Amino acid sequence: MDGSDKPPKQQLAQSDHAVILDSGLAASTGISDEALRKAETYVEAEEGATNRLVGFAAAAVTAIAVAMSLFHLYTAIAGVPPLFSEFPIVATQPLRYTHVAFVLVLCFLLFPLSKRFRNRIQWFDVVAAAAAVAILIYAIEGGENFTDRATIPTQTDVILGIVFIAILLEATRRTIGWIVPVVAILFMAYAMAGPYLPAPWNHRGYGIDQLVGHLFITLEGIFGIPVDVSSSLIILFTIYGAFLQHSGAGKFFIDFSLKLMGNKANAAGRTVVLSSFLLGGPSGSGVATTVTVGAVAYPMMQKAGFEKNAAGGLLAAGGLGAIISPPVLGAAAFLIAEFLKISYLDVIWMALIPTCLYYMSLLFMVELDGRRFGGAAATTIEGFSWWQSFHFISLIAIIVFMLLGRSPALSVFYATMLAFGLSFLTRETALKPRRLVRALSDGSTSVLTAAITCATAGIIVGVVTLTGLGQKFADIVISYAGGSLLLTALFTALVVWIIGLAVPVTASYIICAVIAAPALMKLDVPPVAAHMFIFYYSVLSEVSPPTALSPFAAAAITGGDPYATTLQAWKYTLPAFLVPFVFVLDPQGIGLLLQIPKNGSAIDVVLITLKTGLGLAALASAAQGFAIRKTTTAERLLLLLAGLLMVFPGLLEALMEAIIGRDISYTATLGMLAAAVVLIKQWVQPAPLDAQASSRR
Repeated sequence: MDGSDKPPKQQLAQSDHAVILDSGLAASTGISDEALRKAETYVEAEEGATNRLVGFAAAAVTAIAVAMSLFHLYTAIAGVPPLFSEFPIVATQPLRYTHVAFVLVLCFLLFPLSKRFRNRIQWFDVVAAAAAVAILIYAIEGGENFTDRATIPTQTDVILGIVFIAILLEATRRTIGWIVPVVAILFMAYAMAGPYLPAPWNHRGYGIDQLVGHLFITLEGIFGIPVDVSSSLIILFTIYGAFLQHSGAGKFFIDFSLKLMGNKANAAGRTVVLSSFLLGGPSGSGVATTVTVGAVAYPMMQKAGFEKNAAGGLLAAGGLGAIISPPVLGAAAFLIAEFLKISYLDVIWMALIPTCLYYMSLLFMVELDGRRFGGAAATTIEGFSWWQSFHFISLIAIIVFMLLGRSPALSVFYATMLAFGLSFLTRETALKPRRLVRALSDGSTSVLTAAITCATAGIIVGVVTLTGLGQKFADIVISYAGGSLLLTALFTALVVWIIGLAVPVTASYIICAVIAAPALMKLDVPPVAAHMFIFYYSVLSEVSPPTALSPFAAAAITGGDPYATTLQAWKYTLPAFLVPFVFVLDPQGIGLLLQIPKNGSAIDVVLITLKTGLGLAALASAAQGFAIRKTTTAERLLLLLAGLLMVFPGLLEALMEAIIGRDISYTATLGMLAAAVVLIKQWVQPAPLDAQASSRR
């Protein structure tokens, strides 16, 4: 039964992933309700545990969420010729204020103060929401006079600014936990304590009035770049994702993957990879993609012989791809475009080859799994209709509209309207009024986590710009690394990874983009390579303990051990996560971002892609301990060396020159020869009896 057919008192705050439980999917797949509910808790850990409201409260919050979606759809088309030229444009500052006002109201109404207040709205929730709206109306009504007072705010400005920051931090705590608010408070403390800190961390210091003026009144703090991106792009993509989900696209993408792979060897593993890409690309949510795909695919993986932890690791790795896959790439991708002052289409192109390499590596490991676990074919689904392939049209349309010169906001608006219109091609997928309301409501509620993170991260960005912390941190990192690009990259990756363990991907990227990227750029790393490096290592935190939400959610579905599942997820993802080092360390590595290397040509882009792809295949074989058959220890080490020689030729050439004093420029060729030696040896020599038995198992 679809959510649109439920009675009016149906609970409001259900994200897309909640459809898993509501639709009776557990019964149809053999996975218990308890396992799916346990998995859903990990989705809530990423997206927030919301109130489930009924009656008047549900209707009121739904109305606010629908109004928020309609407002942002209006801002996307206002003033666009020829049809919408007469629509008054919403100016930048009021747009950001209104966006944050909607976000704060919904956060206070949907996210409880604590668990004991869950599933009902308290009087203090309403007071906090009303106070936030009143303060932002004060800011909007103040107009230019208000913004002109940023350097010398009035006492009223300061008091309201302090209250607003407190409200924002509380909304953030409710939505994503304590870590981000505490980090924001520490950054504000750093701004005020500058004169009392030891060198090189010290600075002149800022009083509370200066700090509030910068963070609350200017567009360089709370209402800076992150909120700009959230209000103009992220919200539109979450609305689009909700339209796709409620028009049946999510179910179709999984059914399509099953149909395509169902009668082939190793169908279960291939289905996970393909459906994760199709479902995750529009959603940009790693944990929700893991749970949704896992609920359908795990029973097939069981029949195919996948061990519980290996199955969970593959599901988590597939879900992780949702954050790095076009056209959405998670919220951080929009921020990359804004920080680098490039178009969002450019970011999509930059992500194209790394995404292909990621899924190629994953598919290669899946094929090896098929050899190890037997690779039984899955049962083809019944009643599949190729007619519903129209769901792909709106996905492709986003890219087409941007290629035709439309802005990302207008492109996703057109794609949303196209998804709405195409939904009526079949009765089952039609977005009729009740389902349309759910889609508009979910479009707004789905953005809350990213939006509140962007607003609070604005405090951190504001402090960094005010104090010059980014350049100080860059100097410190380079000093510790002794000017070495390799060590600087390693230190930067470590910092990004550690921060990512504590905060969501979006917050991790924003923080590191302003404090860590300058260190790489000071050593002549191109800005696009530095930011993409940080983006990928922010994403890696999704599968890193102790906050490895995707593997933990997968383990809940498979019944495996969460930490063993996490290690399996690392095995599946680590070969591909060596790729960001190629951006930074190899002079030709920027070719993987579809950028022509200095003194190079398009041929260099092709060559670096081929070398990296072959290297990842060798590393995948080494990680799996399997090539044509199970590898010996010596063969595994040789494949590892071959992969490193192909993926990091520039780095290893420099090391060889330092060790033997000669310029060696053919390390990639040596890597290919080493891999060929292993493959030829396994092809020519008969497998030992124990290896044959292991392969059959």
